[in-house]
Amino acid sequence: MESSAQTTTAPLIALRGVGKHYDTPAGAFQALRDIQLDIRAGEFVALTGKSGSGKSTLLNLIGGIDRPSQGEVIVAGAAVHRVAENALAQWRGKTVGVVFQFFQLLPTLTIAENVMLPMDFCRVRPAKERRAHALHLLAQMGIAEQADKLPATLSGGQQQRAAIARALANDPPIVIADEPTGNLDSETSRAVLQLLRKLADGGTTVVIATHEREIADVIDRKIALVDGVITA
Repeated sequence: MESSAQTTTAPLIALRGVGKHYDTPAGAFQALRDIQLDIRAGEFVALTGKSGSGKSTLLNLIGGIDRPSQGEVIVAGAAVHRVAENALAQWRGKTVGVVFQFFQLLPTLTIAENVMLPMDFCRVRPAKERRAHALHLLAQMGIAEQADKLPATLSGGQQQRAAIARALANDPPIVIADEPTGNLDSETSRAVLQLLRKLADGGTTVVIATHEREIADVIDRKIALVDGVITA
C-alpha cells in the first residue's frame, strides 16, 4: 500500500546512528545498535520482531519516553535527544499520542474524562471546548455512548478505542502504539488496526510495535528488528 505522504521530501521522524544500552547487574545490555531510520508524514509503519528485539525501545525513543545513548532523534523538527527534561512532557503531549497495550485508562475517571486529561495538561484547547472535543473523538471511535461510563464497565476493544481517542486529544501529528492489539481477540484486533489505518489516511503518522502477522494489507511499511538491529 502506497502512502501519499511518501512524496514529501523531509521525513517527519529521523533517527541517525541511534544506539541504546542499559546498565544491568550482569553488565551493559545493548538494546539498539546504529539505527538509521526515516518515517514520513502520514505513513503507517509497523516495527516487528521477537520479544527483546528492540521494538518497544525504538518506539519509546521516537515518543521521547526514553533517550538514546548515542545518536540523534529528530521528531517533527525537534531534536528530542536534546529537549530539556522539564520541557519533554509538554512536547510529547502536543506532538505524540501514545496508545498502550494495557490501555492505561484511569479507573476512577469516566471515559470522557480520560480523553480530556491530555487537553487539561497541555491546555491547547479552551476548557469549555474540551468535553465536546472528547465526545467528538469518542464518536469517531464508535463509542460515544460509553462517554460517561468508567473503564471497568467497557470491553477490552472499547477500552482500546477510548485509549486511541485519548491519544488524539491534542491533535498530535504522530501516534505510537506498543502492541495495541496484544490483549484483543482477532476480530477486535482487525477493527483497531483499521482505525489506525484510517488515522494514517487522514494524515497522522502511525508507528506501532506488533507481533501481528495479518498487517500487510493495513500498513505502508514493515521494519523488522533482530537483536536491536534493523534487518529489513
